[in-house]
Amino acid sequence: MIRNDHQSGASNGVVRTVKTWSSVAFQSTLDFLLPRTCVCCDAALGESDNRVLCTLCVSRLARLPAPQCARCGHPRSPGSCRWCEALPAFVRAVRSVCWVPGGPAGEIVHKLKYSGWTALAEPMAEQMARLNFPLDVTEERDLLVPVPLAAARARERGYNQSELLARLLGERWGVPVQEALVRRRATETQTRLTPGDRLRNVAGAFATVLDGRELAGRHVVLVDDVVTTAATLNACATALHAGGARIISYVTFGRARAAGDMP
Repeated sequence: MIRNDHQSGASNGVVRTVKTWSSVAFQSTLDFLLPRTCVCCDAALGESDNRVLCTLCVSRLARLPAPQCARCGHPRSPGSCRWCEALPAFVRAVRSVCWVPGGPAGEIVHKLKYSGWTALAEPMAEQMARLNFPLDVTEERDLLVPVPLAAARARERGYNQSELLARLLGERWGVPVQEALVRRRATETQTRLTPGDRLRNVAGAFATVLDGRELAGRHVVLVDDVVTTAATLNACATALHAGGARIISYVTFGRARAAGDMP
């Protein structure tokens, strides 16, 4: 028997509805048998929570206070902005969600990087997407580039947390993502290095893999999980600028406190 288009469409609609009901029923059963809990505080997750992070932990993020420097986003102090002085002239703007380490933010970053909780990238990117950049950055940004991991570290971890954040951020901003940088050489972890050692550690460590025509005149936004002294981001920005990018901005989830910042 030959069915007309109306009958076929109705059948497809019924199949989709049944699949949706089945999916909801399965998830409800799974939640009942294995209640979902927050990665940070172990509290039971409700319907309004992210699938791995509760809204209370999000509300407890130690967000950077106002007023902030219009360029680098660091909380303002009297006189010239000391944080801006560390940025190359071709860096337009920097924004971060919250202070790290400590509190839920520190635990979120640690579990994303070292415990395999890749699902945490989603709520992190959601907060990063809401950051208030200058209007020209919002209008001009046309490429997101994640900070690359060393090859050995990428193999060990199985993913690059900065790339995960960049992909999710790109979806929210409607901006393409490209892995435009590579590490020329392995570098020490920056965690325990002094500011001067950080600069020497990453100097010349990055190169762009894009043709100069692909970067020419573009406003690139570098994406990373945390910024401390900006040594790594500055080294990445220098490589992109040398490769043809006109201007670069930075976005991160966390920012380490500088000397003199309020706890």
